[in-house]
Amino acid sequence: MQLQISHSTEYSYDTPVTYALQKVRLRPKSSILQEVVDWDISIEGGKQEAGYTDHYGNHVDLVSAHIGVQQLKITASGRVKTHDVAGILGRVYGRAPLWHFVQPTALTMPGPRIKKLAEVIEQSDTKLNGLHALSSAVLSAVPYEIGQTGATTSAEEAVEIGKGVCQDHAGIFVAAARARGLPARYVSGYLLMDGQVDQDASHAWAEVHLDALGWVGFDVSNGVSPDERYVRIAIGRDAQEAAPISGLRMGSGAESMIVSLQVQQ
Repeated sequence: MQLQISHSTEYSYDTPVTYALQKVRLRPKSSILQEVVDWDISIEGGKQEAGYTDHYGNHVDLVSAHIGVQQLKITASGRVKTHDVAGILGRVYGRAPLWHFVQPTALTMPGPRIKKLAEVIEQSDTKLNGLHALSSAVLSAVPYEIGQTGATTSAEEAVEIGKGVCQDHAGIFVAAARARGLPARYVSGYLLMDGQVDQDASHAWAEVHLDALGWVGFDVSNGVSPDERYVRIAIGRDAQEAAPISGLRMGSGAESMIVSLQVQQ
């Protein structure tokens, strides 16, 4: 399947910008799951300072805002040919060792609720079946509902709230898998949705490393392993490390952001 994607993020500032620098993780990489046909990032109100591959293998563009601007727009667009391999990326490794993905972060520190959810992994005949059971358990404990959590909500807090979105589901799943000693990581990317081209935000899911298969993906929010409808963009130990865009700004005044995303065949 070939997917066409256009993803724009526009920042507006109340006062002229003194300094702003964004880490942009919006370039997909070819793998067994996908083949990048063409891809481009355009910038209005700023410029690309540098580009590099981080320790997770993500391509990162450093984008600065022009001094004095009050709007900065970053648009990523292109075509990606995807493949359905049941979410199995396989034995693909970068500079970050497997033990690094067992370490919790502030957002994925497991508390008693997550540790309880993680028990379901050991109640199945195989680790793979146990992880599918965990996916169902997380969605049952935290049904999908927008507006109940935010970017700084930890996985344990989301379980306590009892409502969440894909970011929360992926974080909870990652935290629970790590609580059972399994390397796990957060994935940001795109999802082709049935009958819907325009979307409010990018998607998120999780990957867990199993000795027999390598890295395997799990989309808790939709109860499936990623297939040809998914485009993988970036990975990290949590949502912050795999965020499509993150950065800093100097200067007074408020900041607002508008995201425009289209995913279609």
